[in-house]
Amino acid sequence: MALLLGGCGGAREQFLGARVADRCDGEWPVCRTIAGCILGDRSYVEGRFPGSNRVVVQLFEPSTVTLSLFLAEVAGTGDETRISFFETECRDRVRRTLSGRALVGEAETRGWVSREADLSDVGDHLLEFESDARARYFAKVDVQPLRLKSASGN
Repeated sequence: MALLLGGCGGAREQFLGARVADRCDGEWPVCRTIAGCILGDRSYVEGRFPGSNRVVVQLFEPSTVTLSLFLAEVAGTGDETRISFFETECRDRVRRTLSGRALVGEAETRGWVSREADLSDVGDHLLEFESDARARYFAKVDVQPLRLKSASGN
């Protein structure tokens, strides 16, 4: 029994689950720019703030896309964190912003930070996130088709 309880891992391992790290060092053309990787439900990326990252999310139907960040080694809150979710061809954008205090406070209280947007197009979508906080981050993306979301009443 103790072996089973000990195998649960820490907060970061619980946040990431069975996902594998993607070095995100490729070149995926999207929205007249280049993203480092396609992020899906089986992968995650890690990096450091201050800084930014661009990833691609592929949608096969209109969906809610959630970007979640697990913070580690926080050395400063910074002033602002921005997350941008783009429709295909970057014809439209949903932007979420957090103050530095909100970012770190939510991460400490909840264990991670997440923001979502409903995207209606099928195809490749650019997600950009940037922050002037000083921390190491682990980022993952979850996709829930809107038809399932409305069916469940959420």
